[in-house]
Amino acid sequence: MERVERWLSDRERFFWVLHSVGWTAWALIFYLGSLLHEMRPSFVFVLMLNAIAGWLLTLPLRYLYQRIWHFSPLRLLLIISFASYVVALVWTVINNFHYWEIYRHGYRPPEWLLYFSNSIRSFFVIACWSGLYVGIKYYQMLQKERQNALRSATMAHQAHLKMLRYQLNPHFLFNTLNAISTLILIKDNDTANKMVSRLSEFLRYSLDKDPIKHVPLYQEIEALKLYLDIEKVRFEERLEVLWQIEERARLAKVPSMLLQPLIENAIKHAISKMSQVGIISISARVMGSDLYIDVADNGPGADLSAGRLSRTHGVGLPNIEARLQASYKDNYSMELSPNQPSGLKISIRIPFRESKAHDKDN
Repeated sequence: MERVERWLSDRERFFWVLHSVGWTAWALIFYLGSLLHEMRPSFVFVLMLNAIAGWLLTLPLRYLYQRIWHFSPLRLLLIISFASYVVALVWTVINNFHYWEIYRHGYRPPEWLLYFSNSIRSFFVIACWSGLYVGIKYYQMLQKERQNALRSATMAHQAHLKMLRYQLNPHFLFNTLNAISTLILIKDNDTANKMVSRLSEFLRYSLDKDPIKHVPLYQEIEALKLYLDIEKVRFEERLEVLWQIEERARLAKVPSMLLQPLIENAIKHAISKMSQVGIISISARVMGSDLYIDVADNGPGADLSAGRLSRTHGVGLPNIEARLQASYKDNYSMELSPNQPSGLKISIRIPFRESKAHDKDN
């Protein structure tokens, strides 16, 4: 099927196929009609000659229509009608000559005007050819415009995803470099060196991943562990991470760098404000055809309204929701709710799409 579509996608080849098939069908239809009138076998030869004449005479129409294609619709219609009628008259004369010369053994009409008899029927055939040519050409133009529009929409969609994804890096870098700067100011160089080392590994992973493509969840987990290593250098024993990832959920495809802003949000607004141990729990499970991901902390919580923050001026959460909307349209959900006994819980539902075996090695 793909080979046939590729073969027919060649417009030049497509024209010659339809042109030849069309005139062959015309001859076949008239041949079947001749069987009802018990025409002699020589009539088949007449039909063949008439079909070849029509095949040749309509070729100039194609090139004429290509030259006048940019004309206004009314002018185009007038020229097509006139050209079709002229070709029909010539074809009528040829048809009558073949019929009289071959089928009626050299018959000559008493009036020369009789050579144009049945010209209306010939005009109808040529007009149908012209109508099919114009209709197919318009259809091909519409298909091309549709493909261009889809290509433009896809490029815009990809650019939007890249913009959203790359928006995270400056946000994350600012916070991390600010922490490193603070460590240097207080002369804690060993800790600063550890953070720089972890940061380079995390950025290497981040830059290696295509912002448009989705990655298996287990790769996101590895990236999160790199990021959390950076944060554990800052918070030491004050940060604890709990993982509850189902085995099947590990193979689910998710947008790259989906969870890191959520963890960063929890650290910034919960862990950093706590004097005791801060706990971040990350869970993922597959239910039916959906993947459910929860990120929760035991911090002071936040003011919520209908599953959303009452007030927010941050980048992370709006960015994540915009990326989910761009990737899944309306087939997703993202809700914020109080965590028990304290803190904030962010729940995400997206369609479950399992990565292939070769994705696991990449």
